Amino acid sequence: MRSLSNPDIIVVGASAGGVDALRKLAAGLPPGLEGAVFVVLHTLATGENLLPHILSRAGPLPAVEPQDGTLFEIGKIYTAPPDRHLMLHDGSLRVVRGPRENRHRPSIDVLFRSAATAFGPRVAAVLLSGSDDDGTAGMLAVKKSGGVAIVQDPADSDHPEMPASALRAADPDFKLPATEIGPLLRNLVDGRIRPPRTEARIEAAEKSFGQEEGSPTDIKQLGTPTSFSCPDCNGTLWELQDGNLLRYQCRVGHAYTWESVVEAESDAVERALWSAVRTLEESAALSRRVAQRTGLLEQEMARKAAEREEHARVIRHLLLEGSA
Repeated sequence: MRSLSNPDIIVVGASAGGVDALRKLAAGLPPGLEGAVFVVLHTLATGENLLPHILSRAGPLPAVEPQDGTLFEIGKIYTAPPDRHLMLHDGSLRVVRGPRENRHRPSIDVLFRSAATAFGPRVAAVLLSGSDDDGTAGMLAVKKSGGVAIVQDPADSDHPEMPASALRAADPDFKLPATEIGPLLRNLVDGRIRPPRTEARIEAAEKSFGQEEGSPTDIKQLGTPTSFSCPDCNGTLWELQDGNLLRYQCRVGHAYTWESVVEAESDAVERALWSAVRTLEESAALSRRVAQRTGLLEQEMARKAAEREEHARVIRHLLLEGSA
C-alpha cells in the first residue's frame, strides 16, 4: 500500500524526439498505477492531438485529452491539447491559452510549476528528449517544493539539450534511459524506492512565472527591470536570477530562460533584416519605375536605385550565409 508521502502526481515534459521516449515511459507503467500522469509535448498549434491514442496503445494506462475544469483520476494519463497550457489546480485541471513561456504553448515549465505549487512533495517531474531548455525552471520549482526530479539520460535522448539543461541547473535526483523511467515511477509511487527529499521552499517567483490567464502581476518584487523588450509583445522584460538559471518575464506573462530569449531576439533580428531587404528592393524598383515613366532625374533615380539594390544584396547575402 502506498504512503501519502509517496509521489502520486507525475508530470512529464518532452519536445523534439519525445514521442518515442513517451512511448517507452508509458510502456513501463503498470496497470492500476496509484498516481495520475500529466504530459506536455511541444506540438504545432494546429492539427489533431494524436498523443492520447499513441500512449494508450503503448502501455496499460488510458490516455485522454482533458477539458478545462476536468477532475483528474488516478490511473490515467492526461495530455495537453495543442496551443493550450495544461495546469494543475487542486483536484482539477486548467486548460488555458495563456501567454507563451519559453516560446511554447503548451509549456513544460507551466505544467511543472503549477504542480509544484498545488501538490509540493507529492510531485515527480520527468524531463525527456528535447532541443531547448523548457522544463528546467519548472524542475527547479519541483525540487524547491520537495518533489522528485527525473531526467532522461542525454546519451539515450534523440535530442539531448533539454535533459542536459536540467542536469546543469536543476540537480535532478535520477538520470535514466527512457525504458527505465516507467519502472522507477512505479517504485516511487508504491514506496519501494524512497527518493531524496529537499525542504520545501516555494518562492513567489514560482507562482508568478507562467500565469494561468495572463493577468497582470506586480513583478517588481520578483526581479529587476531591464532595458530589453519582450520579443512577443514589446513590453519591458524583468530579470530574475533563479538559482543557476537566469529568467525573464514581461508584465503580461511571457516568460523566458536566457537561452530562449536570446533565440527569440535572434529571430526578431532576422525578421527585421528581411524586412529591410524588402523595403530596399521595393524602393529601388519604385525609383526605376519613376525614372522610366517620367524621365525626370533619370540618372539620379537610377543611382539611388543601384545603391539600394546593393544594400539589399549585402543584407540578403549575410542572411543566407548565416543560415547555411
